[in-house]
Amino acid sequence: MSKPSLWLRCEKKQFERRAALTPTTSKKLIDAGFDIYVERDEQRIFDDSEYEAYVCLKCPQYEIFTPSRVGCKVVENNSWPSAPQDIPIIGLKELPESDEPLPHTHIQFAHCFKRQAGWDAVLSRFHRGGGTLYDLEFLNDANGRRVAAFGFHAGFAGAAAGALALASQKKGNKLGLLEPYPNETAMIDAVKEALGGSGKGVKALVIGALGRCGKGAVDLFRKIGLNEDDILKWDLAETAKGGPFQEILDVDIFVNCIYLSSSIPPFVSPEQIAKAGPGRQLRVVVDVSCDTTNPFNPIPIYNINTTFSEPTVPVETGSGNPPLSVISIDHLPTLLPREASEQFSSDLLPSLLEFPNRSSARVWTDAEKLFKEKLGEAVKEGAKA
Repeated sequence: MSKPSLWLRCEKKQFERRAALTPTTSKKLIDAGFDIYVERDEQRIFDDSEYEAYVCLKCPQYEIFTPSRVGCKVVENNSWPSAPQDIPIIGLKELPESDEPLPHTHIQFAHCFKRQAGWDAVLSRFHRGGGTLYDLEFLNDANGRRVAAFGFHAGFAGAAAGALALASQKKGNKLGLLEPYPNETAMIDAVKEALGGSGKGVKALVIGALGRCGKGAVDLFRKIGLNEDDILKWDLAETAKGGPFQEILDVDIFVNCIYLSSSIPPFVSPEQIAKAGPGRQLRVVVDVSCDTTNPFNPIPIYNINTTFSEPTVPVETGSGNPPLSVISIDHLPTLLPREASEQFSSDLLPSLLEFPNRSSARVWTDAEKLFKEKLGEAVKEGAKA
């Protein structure tokens, strides 16, 4: 019987520096009997050498750090299309647009199961190639909770970006290029400095505050110095009455962290913003959830995803009214790429260890069932066209 294998592909999304497998988790998979192939990738936060060279791993027996060889098989950049078809390809962000059929098994975020823009074209590639998609967004445990998610770091980084955008706006500027920080402390220090030393006096509202993403946003606001009373923490109870909500217009920064699964009234609307006029306090909206192309998007005041090079998009507010900008970057955790990758990969590890026996592992059987269901929907849509 051949050894189980995983092929870590390079990321092609601009500025994406995270990795689905880190040197730490790769070593644990190899110790469990896996072969791990790692594509060279200059933009990945982890150097290629970290996957193949000696790294320091903690020895639990002696509470000391000892050298241990990771032992991945490092292969050429973007060579996965020619990889043996029985080796699953693992990555994070969606593949570049193409019409090429996909014969491999892919483990990644595909952003196509909720009928986002181009969803049927993505699934068509799997249909024509005979491959399988295990979407990382839909790997759930027995309680229906995701086994691994970037939520906390997405919220944390989103709140930081929102605070930076507010600071730039107060100076009459537009927020410029966002670049990854080496660690959390460096990010917090940079945000505080941009705000003049502290976030004290800034008001923020986080919707979805009880989830991982919302908790990350709240944590960042606390760490940059916002007063506790100036951080409004909303969840299902507070939004049950249905929007739009005036309270959103009465803070400086609004951070949306909900997981959208069905149609809901908008949290904020263009009409509401126009009616507010010059008295509106809201200056920055951070849509961490990034349901930009979702037909149920609860923040219908913008229609494009922003990027690290162009982090904000202005909202039309009418003549004489204060500015308002939206941040809608769909890979915010890459602002803290090393920490976010380590946490995510560590959480995913138990499920990856089960992957060779996925036919009897519920997390994988449920994910495959969902893929086949969505594939069937895409095929029907194609037939209608």
